Amino acid sequence: MNKTELIDHIAQQADISKAAAGRALDAVIGGVKGTLKKGGSVTLVGFGTFAVGKRTARTGRNPRTGAEIKIKAAKVPKFRPGKALKDALN
Repeated sequence: MNKTELIDHIAQQADISKAAAGRALDAVIGGVKGTLKKGGSVTLVGFGTFAVGKRTARTGRNPRTGAEIKIKAAKVPKFRPGKALKDALN
């Protein structure tokens, strides 16, 4: 499912226009991004938790030349599914 299909699904389920569903989805995504940027986490009970993880600097290898390269430390988004989501899939 892509973003357009998700907007269609939200509009149909919530009985709202596609434009309103698109704005709502953009607001949710923007809220999650903003919170993660500040180093916080977003917990949706029954769905899961979005959080920021830290990846340490490491040495990698260029697959084309085999030369070693340094990969900088980075912050990465992580998602941990909730129990209800896990149960729905199994």
